[in-house]
Amino acid sequence: MKKKSMAFPKIKIFLCAAFSIILLISCQKKEHPVGFYYWKTIYKPDTISQKIVQELKSDALFVRVMDIDFTDNGIEPTPISPISFEQTVDQNQELIPVVFINQRIFTELDSLEIRGLAHKMIPFIAAKVKQGGKDAFKELQIDCDWTKSSRDKFFYLLEFLQTIPELNEVTVTSTLRLHQVKNIQTNGVPPVKKATLMCYNMGNLRQFGDHNSILNQQDLTTYLSGTLKNYPLQLDIALPLFDWYVAFRDQQYIGISKYIDQSDFQDNGLFTRNPKTELYILNQDLQKANLKKGDVIRHEFVTKEQLIATAKFLKKELQGKENRIIFYHLAPEVISNYSYADLQEVIAAF
Repeated sequence: MKKKSMAFPKIKIFLCAAFSIILLISCQKKEHPVGFYYWKTIYKPDTISQKIVQELKSDALFVRVMDIDFTDNGIEPTPISPISFEQTVDQNQELIPVVFINQRIFTELDSLEIRGLAHKMIPFIAAKVKQGGKDAFKELQIDCDWTKSSRDKFFYLLEFLQTIPELNEVTVTSTLRLHQVKNIQTNGVPPVKKATLMCYNMGNLRQFGDHNSILNQQDLTTYLSGTLKNYPLQLDIALPLFDWYVAFRDQQYIGISKYIDQSDFQDNGLFTRNPKTELYILNQDLQKANLKKGDVIRHEFVTKEQLIATAKFLKKELQGKENRIIFYHLAPEVISNYSYADLQEVIAAF
């Protein structure tokens, strides 16, 4: 009696095993690199910030080294509030300098002056990076909320920076706001290989009412749904961790208060909360904040659940594109509102 051939079953088992391995690999979560913005004028990391950086294995610190704007009576762009380093950046973190440029300077500059500005920026940036404990930098990010009127000159600056010999080994990148993605025909695409999409400050801060101008899912969908997947640049994603206290008087915006915190709202003699909202009515004058009785404070913040919903939406729109997740920003009063597990959940949602 002949033995039955076992070749076919073996092949079948092999194919099933191979398919299982492929399926397992395809289902594994992507490892997204994590970064933080640092937006203070003095670099002196605290233990809370250092701990979260280490736990999340953050390998990049985007440090605002200066703003560029006109002074009150000036006619020439000037470095505003440059950073000072009291400590050096961790050796395991790349220092990526960020320069914020007020778009209004482009109304006064011609192409020659823009080239002059670029040449002045480079040694200043290099010196700050040196102060931060790094010999060089691999990326330079330029942050500007450009519009149709300032677009061409800002894009010219980006293009010219990439021709400067000192930046031959540096990738020049740009920030990108939601309205610039949606209105691509009007605002154009910055002439860089990579940009950081800033998923915050999307609502009307100055409008009175119980809404959140930092992060709003409806606005996110309106601006990005169906447009983000076709955007022609590699994108990193910046998400907000900060909160703020927006002040109104007679329903008119009067500013963001830096002298109020959550503990003030616990004093029922000081504030009365408008039920089911984040609006708080001041019951008496508050001299430390230069506020008057009857002023209304809107507390805006972003919950873990909102961040996760944003991550899931972006994952769908980006359709598997590689990106770094950058949290704004690294400060103890900001970071302490979220645990390591919270931020891990957000990252895992991408």
